[in-house]
Amino acid sequence: MAILVKKFGGSSVATPEKMHGIVDRVLREKKPDDRIVIVVSAMGDSTDDLLDLAAKVTDSMPKRELDMLLSTGEQVSIALLAAAFCSKGQPAVSFTGGQAGIHTSDIHSKATILDVDAKRVIKALDEGKIAIVAGFQGITEEGDITTLGRGGSDTTAVAVAAGIKADFCEIYTDVDGVYTSDPRIVPNAQKMNEITFAEMLELARLGAGVMQPRAVEYGEHNSVAIHVRSTFKDDPGTIIREEYTVQEKNFVIRGVAHDTNVAKIAVKGVPDQPGVAYKIFSALANANVDVDMIIQSVRDIDGSNDILFTVAKTDLVEATSVVESLKDEMGGFNYDVEINVAKVSIVGAGMLGSPGIAAGMFGALAKAGINIAAISTSEISVSCLIKESDVKNAVNAIHEHFFPNN
Repeated sequence: MAILVKKFGGSSVATPEKMHGIVDRVLREKKPDDRIVIVVSAMGDSTDDLLDLAAKVTDSMPKRELDMLLSTGEQVSIALLAAAFCSKGQPAVSFTGGQAGIHTSDIHSKATILDVDAKRVIKALDEGKIAIVAGFQGITEEGDITTLGRGGSDTTAVAVAAGIKADFCEIYTDVDGVYTSDPRIVPNAQKMNEITFAEMLELARLGAGVMQPRAVEYGEHNSVAIHVRSTFKDDPGTIIREEYTVQEKNFVIRGVAHDTNVAKIAVKGVPDQPGVAYKIFSALANANVDVDMIIQSVRDIDGSNDILFTVAKTDLVEATSVVESLKDEMGGFNYDVEINVAKVSIVGAGMLGSPGIAAGMFGALAKAGINIAAISTSEISVSCLIKESDVKNAVNAIHEHFFPNN
């Protein structure tokens, strides 16, 4: 007997025909004693359709009400999929995020999962039913519906898997695994058989859209092995786990990621004194704005500081509002915003103790004639800020340098 969580994205449940395809596949692969939970996203482009609908009502919809609206997309999916299973003779029951016991913080549109009380889901499994759970959503202590951000259904699936102590969490998507780079940009990108949580978390954080970073983080913290695989093929995909069980090559670099959802803010002429950086970045944190790259430089002439940092374009309105509110309080400063930028990154645990990795990346960009505006590093990654128009050439140049035979 296996306890399995299977997550299907919006493209996988876009039509009733595709839903019946999922039903047929699950029932074909299901062993008699398997206990199965299915997590689904909203059908096709229905989330975007709901956002368009909201925009026609108001250009400043309260986030609480937006969560209330967007959560309906997944509720359509779970009801239809449960009915499709029942029509094939397999008992099934649907649960919203709240009904499945997914408790979250109260930060609307960016809620984090605090805990999962899966007793209703477990009861359904004990009764021989397949449980269908709405992804992307949860409920606060006060009973308000929240959403988990783009890709939040991945996090739902991993959290539910942890909550029911599943043997595996399978993420079905329109790609057949995790690649060394985005195969839509790099034709020679290769599928990985395995990748560690740490490496996958960095790739996801730095722009690889195949997994939501919080989903990987949740899997690592709860030791939930994740299998990323194709909805439309039976072939094995990529397994994300704590350590490699099989490693065909001793890779130094595991992947090249890129992110175009980036904006650069340069704050110029702030006082060179203790507490200034804290004031800026604590205010951004209080506004729930995630900051990535940070570079500070001191002017020789007047001793003031220039601070450059990057945020997601989706957070730019909140970020500029925070910076604007600090101008008078901090004695006045100027700031510039640039949105035509992007980030390219290399990730790999093998770069630890391997001199020349960063230089190799910089050399590949230089050879391609691409200028670097900023650099940030971690133990297992190096990121460069470049012009958005250079992304495709940059990613291919870096990939060719580190994966020359692929």
